[in-house]
Amino acid sequence: MESTPVPAPAQAKSQKVQVIAILMLISGIINVMIGLGLVAGLALSLVLICCAPVGFLPMALGIFELIYSIRLLGSGTERPSFATAQVIAILEIVSILAGNLISLVIGIVNLVMLNDPEVRPSFQ
Repeated sequence: MESTPVPAPAQAKSQKVQVIAILMLISGIINVMIGLGLVAGLALSLVLICCAPVGFLPMALGIFELIYSIRLLGSGTERPSFATAQVIAILEIVSILAGNLISLVIGIVNLVMLNDPEVRPSFQ
């Protein structure tokens, strides 16, 4: 009779990693809503229809944030990439170009928290 290997218990995530994931989730939801609003609003305007693709940028960032934050919150055995988390935080700051002030603040907070030595071991 073969015995199945018992998976090792997952390393407990630090509180700061969970805060980063929750903030990223909130920012992702806001970015998707802003992106949909921009696309719908600009597409309905005959004068500004050529500017409608501007809304796709926050929407794409929002979807990326949602996927990554769910990965961070999950109890998977594979650890997420630190570089990806930094890129997302920087893109959150750049989303001020679409008029998203909330994402700017969340991006700054995420970058500060990512540079904390307590958070670093939770990533690859």
